[in-house]
Amino acid sequence: MSAVDFFNSDCLESLRTDIQFGLCDDETHQTAYTDTLDSQKWIAQVNNPLKKKIAFYAIDNCQVILQPGSLNRESTCDGMLMESNKLILVELKNRGIGGWRKDAISQLENTIRLMSIHHDLSQFKLKKAYACNRKHPQFAQLESELKLKFRRNNHGFHLDIQSQITLS
Repeated sequence: MSAVDFFNSDCLESLRTDIQFGLCDDETHQTAYTDTLDSQKWIAQVNNPLKKKIAFYAIDNCQVILQPGSLNRESTCDGMLMESNKLILVELKNRGIGGWRKDAISQLENTIRLMSIHHDLSQFKLKKAYACNRKHPQFAQLESELKLKFRRNNHGFHLDIQSQITLS
């Protein structure tokens, strides 16, 4: 497997210091992107009360990662937020009930697996993975056993299923 750079500057947007912005994934762009103008497009809302410099990298449709020995693409999450020593992976969905949560978690887990192959993630003191769905912004609290299993199996990433991402 050839090296993949998830921190490729071609997939990086300009740094954001907005107090609040949205994460979008729609037909107007090839990849996921940030937005401050139209909250109706937002699948997830990022709250940045301290106005820290936040980097957003698109992953899906920006990084082309093929499955070994195949022409099929790996399933990855939509993007990641990075601030100092914090890494937050984000999968954005806009679907009703029926399997979206399982699909989102699977995409997050596969992205973590691939990132761990190509990068040393130990530099990040906080690692989180968010499954966000515009149709279900306030999802019920996850069982602690599922969260613990995710963290143990995925290199210390904490899992959240909600559409509010707060950076402090």
